Amino acid sequence: MTEMHNMEWYRVFYWTAKLGSLTQAAGQLNITQPAVSHTLKHLEASLGSTLFVRTTRGVTLTSDGEALYHYVDQAMRFIEMGEKTMADRQDLLTGEVRIGASDSLCAHYLLPVLETFNRQYPGVRIRVTNRTSPETIALLKAGSIDFGIVHLPAEDESVAFVKAAKQQDVLVGGPRYAELAARPLAVRQLVDWPLLMLEQGASSRSYLDAYARGHGVELKPEIELGSVELLSSFARSGFGLAVIVKDYVRAELAAGSLVEIPLDPPIPARHIGIATLRHLPLPAAARHLSEQLLAAADGEEDWI
Repeated sequence: MTEMHNMEWYRVFYWTAKLGSLTQAAGQLNITQPAVSHTLKHLEASLGSTLFVRTTRGVTLTSDGEALYHYVDQAMRFIEMGEKTMADRQDLLTGEVRIGASDSLCAHYLLPVLETFNRQYPGVRIRVTNRTSPETIALLKAGSIDFGIVHLPAEDESVAFVKAAKQQDVLVGGPRYAELAARPLAVRQLVDWPLLMLEQGASSRSYLDAYARGHGVELKPEIELGSVELLSSFARSGFGLAVIVKDYVRAELAAGSLVEIPLDPPIPARHIGIATLRHLPLPAAARHLSEQLLAAADGEEDWI
């Protein structure tokens, strides 16, 4: 049997598993139900394993079938991405860009560029999924998004990261903490003040924890919050000190509703990263958008 025939076997397997019905799979593939059944028997014989259990309501996967489906599902997603890439190369009058990013990166980095991109290519549909940076990378590897915008540093052998805009985290507090701005606050002194921090799992939280541990300090927040916007709001209200990217609170710092408190030593600068799957080209629309994001940040193509 040729490789092409084997690919068709897996296509039949995929749709039967996805729909849970030989009849529905036949309709999806525009072939007969006996042809579906015959193909599945050939596949099971070639693999030496039973993949489906027949029931009165249709079919369900066996444990072996579920193990195979995990890989076939990914393969079908990659094939769909390949077909989409070829179609998108023709023009940008239609198409779709699927992006993953955290709330803060969406609001402060992605949104301004999306506004320009949408005016240039109004026919391209934009889908944004809000997740933490680790969750965004997981979505990318699952084939659910074209690229992700994440906080660096990040590592994954199957993902390529290009450095985009630089970010500087700073310690801030409401006006009641203004006297702390007069001189640098040692890292070890952070434990003497109420701290507001993001919840565990956020890359920004992990970065701050690692910075503190590097100086022998274990941070214990007074309050844990789910977004940068909440951190800023709680800090302005005087609940404690928070570490936030300076670009995100420039208006508040200028207005005096937040004050910057110097840290000794300062938190090292980091970067926003554009994450893509290694060795897999982006669809045309996604490539154009990622290039605009880099240009907006004066980013250099520094791949890691």
